[in-house]
Amino acid sequence: MPNRLAQETSPYLLQHADNPVDWWPWSGEAFEEARKSGKPVLLSVGYSSCHWCHVMAHESFEDQETADYLNAHFVNIKVDREERPDVDAVYMEAVQAATGQGGWPMTVFLTPDAEPFYFGTYFPPAPRHGMPSFRQVLEGVRSAWADRRDEVADVAGKIVRDLAGREISYGDSQAPGEEELAQALLGLTREYDPQRGGFGGAPKFPPSMVVEFLLRHHARTGAEGALQMATDTCERMARGGIYDQLGGGFARYSVDREWVVPHFEKMLYDNALLCRVYAHLWRATGSELARRVALETADFMVRELRTAEGGFASALDADSDDGSGKHVEGAYYVWTPAQLTEVLGETDAELAAQYFGVTDEGTFEEGASVLQLPQQEGVFDAEKVASVKRRLLDARDARPAPGRDDKVVAAWNGLAIAALAETGAFFDRPDLVEAAVAAADLLVRLHLDEQARLARTSKDGHVGANAGVLEDYADVAEGFLALTAVTGEGVWLEFAGFLLDHVLARFVDPESGALYDTASDAEQLIRRPQDPTDNAVPSGWTAAAGALLSYAAQTGAEPHRTAAERALGVVKALGPRVPRFIGWGLAVAEALLDGPREVAVVGPALDDPATRLLHRTALLGTAPGAVVAVGAVGSDELPLLADRPLVGGEPAAYVCRNFTCDAPTTEVERLRSSLNG
Repeated sequence: MPNRLAQETSPYLLQHADNPVDWWPWSGEAFEEARKSGKPVLLSVGYSSCHWCHVMAHESFEDQETADYLNAHFVNIKVDREERPDVDAVYMEAVQAATGQGGWPMTVFLTPDAEPFYFGTYFPPAPRHGMPSFRQVLEGVRSAWADRRDEVADVAGKIVRDLAGREISYGDSQAPGEEELAQALLGLTREYDPQRGGFGGAPKFPPSMVVEFLLRHHARTGAEGALQMATDTCERMARGGIYDQLGGGFARYSVDREWVVPHFEKMLYDNALLCRVYAHLWRATGSELARRVALETADFMVRELRTAEGGFASALDADSDDGSGKHVEGAYYVWTPAQLTEVLGETDAELAAQYFGVTDEGTFEEGASVLQLPQQEGVFDAEKVASVKRRLLDARDARPAPGRDDKVVAAWNGLAIAALAETGAFFDRPDLVEAAVAAADLLVRLHLDEQARLARTSKDGHVGANAGVLEDYADVAEGFLALTAVTGEGVWLEFAGFLLDHVLARFVDPESGALYDTASDAEQLIRRPQDPTDNAVPSGWTAAAGALLSYAAQTGAEPHRTAAERALGVVKALGPRVPRFIGWGLAVAEALLDGPREVAVVGPALDDPATRLLHRTALLGTAPGAVVAVGAVGSDELPLLADRPLVGGEPAAYVCRNFTCDAPTTEVERLRSSLNG
């Protein structure tokens, strides 16, 4: 019989709705039950495409004997970290502080007042590799709760006090200058892997936000080393197994330093960020590889992640049926020489094996290989390669597909909107811009209420109950601002303003200018989460700084610019020390140092060819964080267009920076030169 999770909309929670564990969703009622029953709380946090979450579920949460023990001695709460990033952040901070590491599944034991006292991640069903079994952990916690409750309460109280003392302080809260950005670049150079691209060792994650900083820094300063690190990293990733060489799109990370074997789950946020990065790399260098990867990744998102309502689903699982009924990681994506021959015949299979690096030994498990591009494509016949790829993709489409998490997350859709809008504009793909507009329409129609408060998630056209957090407001505003620049429609700027007004009113500390991940009127947890560092996506803090800065440049809104500058104080403190983990903040700081530049393009009509050419030239400028407004002469939709007439009866572009404007120009080359760094 289904448990309480059957009433939820989260695909992850629904995966556990038929567990024999008597799960509760995160709620006041669950903690009230713990207080009434005198039981401790087991909090289990994960997400739908998490491999080890599935493993622990099969081993423990689907086991009747384990479930009986859990139901008898604990109040059991299951949380989707993607729906409740605030809950995840608070308790992950406690796990990392106590154990020095964290991850998912996250397993935390709480008092009925939600105070944590024991932590872990995955626990096996039997002791192994120095880890206790899950049953041993449960028995130990139950014993401590029954026999040493005062001691448990003391531990929990101390942990909560320690967490409360972790408020972020960042000195004079001034934005970083040239010195700090140069130190950040030096730090990245030290951590750079010159043989393989990327930063650090295994596992290796796509450094999207850092690459964006490197591209902007090169555009502003001409530092060739920055561009070289960005270019080489992007090429290594695009040629490696982390990139889907048949269907486009990136996996979550590489388990090795060489980008060969990925963890095969595909996340919307990774692909949105990387699509935009490769589009920006093409804008800076003209790289054909960057162009191809940007477009293939955009097409992947639209083809495989777009929902019926026009939004974008969160993720594709790493695991899928291997054809024999077993769920195996990577089964959908890997190939053996024999499988190539079965689909292509011997001659074309040999070509495919050379082209994609498929060997008898394999690069993955059981002799299978992850497809890569180990050699330069130019040595192969392009038509034959295209035929091979088409036939392999058709054959792969016939395999059992990975599961899809259909949850629409506001923040990640904001990132996708920005990526698709810009990629569509750069490469004359109006269908991609239309997909971005449709996703934005869904967010406005479904996720925004009458006060422009933002809901975190929706699924199947039904909005979820969880309030948006800072990254939702910031990333959706970023997406709307990108749409403003691409479409010239003032409504998107207006909606961005609504969201950023909430940021100023409900997420910013008025005394220090620091930002919190949750609103001032949000559910009160054991501490108000606050983290300026990037993880898989830009932090809400630095994403908000970027959106506030762009909005101020579009509108002249001084409070928004001041808030952005104050927020960047944390980048001044952290950028020189941990540049890998605050890349988006560094990228925003580059925009601030450059102005950012404000470009207004006016013409007799938006579809006028000369106006469109000036507009495209403005969008392709590499000046960091430049904002673009386009419209018909006399339009009042966008503030930057005010009092901007045609020049000699011809369409014109106006470029301003730091309260100083260049003479308007009707010439494409002159506009291009004024916007390229």
